[in-house]
Amino acid sequence: MEYIRVSSIEDPNFAAMHQLMSSIFPAEEVLEFGLWKEPIEDPDIHVYVALHNGNVVGATEYRYYPDMRVAMTDFTIIGTMGLGIGRFLYVQRAKDLQRLQRESGTESIGMFAEIYRPHAVTSFKFGNVLPMHPAVRREVLSHLGYQKLDFPYVHPSWDHEGKAVTELDLGFFPADESLRQLPSSLVVKFLKQYYSALPNKPKEWVDMVGELGERDEVALLPL
Repeated sequence: MEYIRVSSIEDPNFAAMHQLMSSIFPAEEVLEFGLWKEPIEDPDIHVYVALHNGNVVGATEYRYYPDMRVAMTDFTIIGTMGLGIGRFLYVQRAKDLQRLQRESGTESIGMFAEIYRPHAVTSFKFGNVLPMHPAVRREVLSHLGYQKLDFPYVHPSWDHEGKAVTELDLGFFPADESLRQLPSSLVVKFLKQYYSALPNKPKEWVDMVGELGERDEVALLPL
């Protein structure tokens, strides 16, 4: 299996990845094809596909913020079972994140991820790929060490319609297992930076960020 970076919407691997993504995730979670042009060319946004026998069978997107010393996993896609795609993407991503830390002279304190709450998800299809089922994904992330931040989470929809998406928790994978909370200021800074690309923010998101700004810390809880 090959780990191949995609940095242009003209790359055939991007078209295959976008089709796979659209077949798995709800529409509000998928950025329209043409709107990927600028983000995917950003050197700080890392999009990789897992290529097996010339076919895109999985993908992951992530980024690292040296100033905050945190990473973010935007998505992980497993297109089929029985190939070890999830483990392959996890190991390759971890190696690349270690490289980014070395190059920036920083040491990460952990990685954010948005994690579906299975009982809140209205559709359990998720492309009929069992590893992508919200309950399976949540348990795998918990097993790896992810926890959830203790506040009701919403995020702006990626379809640019400004809807509030409420079916997820904001998770965090601490590099130090003994970490029990994060500074609220860090969470606010991260969310503002991460969603700066979306001009339409729902009132629920604005209110959430405002309430976080009034707190000192946010507890990390089990998934």
